[in-house]
Amino acid sequence: MNDDEGDKGAHAKNQMWGGRFAEGPAAVMRDINASVDVDRRLWRQDLAGSRAHAQMLAAVGVITDADAAAILAGLDQIASEIEKGDFHFSADLEDVHMNVEARLIDIVGEPGRRLHTARSRNDQVATDFRMWTRGACAGAADALGALQAALLDQADAGADAVMPGYTHLQVAQPVTFGHHLLAYVEMFARDRGRFGDAAARMNDCPLGAAALAGTSFPIDRDMTAKALGFDGPARNSLDAVSSRDFAIEAMMAASLCATHISRLAEELVLWTSPHFGFVTLSDAFSTGSSIMPQKRNPDAAELCRAMPGRIAGAMTTLLTVMKGLPLAYAKDMQEDKAVTFAAFDALELALAAMTGMIRDLTINHGAMRAAAELGYSTATDLADWLVRVRGTPFRKAHEIVGAVVAAAERRGVTLDRLPLDEMQAIDASITEDVFSVLSVEASVASRTSFGGTAPDNVRKEIAAWRDRLNGEA
Repeated sequence: MNDDEGDKGAHAKNQMWGGRFAEGPAAVMRDINASVDVDRRLWRQDLAGSRAHAQMLAAVGVITDADAAAILAGLDQIASEIEKGDFHFSADLEDVHMNVEARLIDIVGEPGRRLHTARSRNDQVATDFRMWTRGACAGAADALGALQAALLDQADAGADAVMPGYTHLQVAQPVTFGHHLLAYVEMFARDRGRFGDAAARMNDCPLGAAALAGTSFPIDRDMTAKALGFDGPARNSLDAVSSRDFAIEAMMAASLCATHISRLAEELVLWTSPHFGFVTLSDAFSTGSSIMPQKRNPDAAELCRAMPGRIAGAMTTLLTVMKGLPLAYAKDMQEDKAVTFAAFDALELALAAMTGMIRDLTINHGAMRAAAELGYSTATDLADWLVRVRGTPFRKAHEIVGAVVAAAERRGVTLDRLPLDEMQAIDASITEDVFSVLSVEASVASRTSFGGTAPDNVRKEIAAWRDRLNGEA
């Protein structure tokens, strides 16, 4: 159609706004104003909210039962059309809410015009968006549970696998691979908790707040809140329609979760390099080079490592949008959904990729153990032995061990291969029993304090975590 026909069409469609406007919007206004390409993802939530609203209106006598039945049948038809791909979303109708309402009126006629009684698009979108974000938090928590389960399986396989533990990325003390992976199980558990907290805090229903001041109709907000799975209705109509802190908080949880994924991804990048060689990723999560045939690139891990930038950027965008808005609703808030959807899409992808990588990786026990012997990683065990067995004050023991390490370094041997007489030349109290603590296996086995790296500890923690995950499931 030509531009004149487009303007006429837009003008006709904008009768949804009522009789206030004599002309349709400019083309650029339609482009900047329309959000349907983004918020059409809310169609399930929008239909659920409309069903609950219609049933409530009939229950309190605002509309007839016959009108409610017609509305519900029309909404079911719309759901079927959308699922089949037969529904036409029009940018001229701005958003998913107006598209659904217009189609409902086409299908059922006058009863469809009654649906919007005692509500506004302001409380409608706030309700739909809370429901979507609540579901996204639940989905993220479930995906984290799957990642934790994959980590537990690999931790079990590596409960005895000795690897170097690092501080400053320098070899510090031996740990077990299982213990290392359990650290991420703990991190992701906190992430699950944050998503749960966010979902609980957002679980007040805005529906019935109307545009900003509530409504004079005798509505039952408890009924609609219960029907939509909320704890109850939001207590302040202004806050109900103008708050987006629920989306910001959810994205804060997503940003921190993505940061934890990124830390694990960085370790996978290091561990798969020939300098480490601790693990091998499967072909399913590796790529090659267009010029170097020997390469196995951990691209999936690298892309997971990049995700916090996208997700935290989305959170910062919405924080910036909201920072100066007076109460109540303003059109700026239309920007909320695009960034929130993008953040959770990215998180979903990163969680799936990381779960796949962890599930498929192969542990290279020999490379880990050889690396654990570097850097005199059992030096602390020697110091602890001097304190525990010989009664040496720890600071004195620290000094003695420093000299022993220097002697081993001059010889180019590990501590457990340094001759006893050379140790005794530094401190005569050292006896042959010291060799019982100087191997990397002895070191990890001795770390039996609660939360320590000993293989027995690791297995107990794995069992406890599996019971916990099964209980949560």
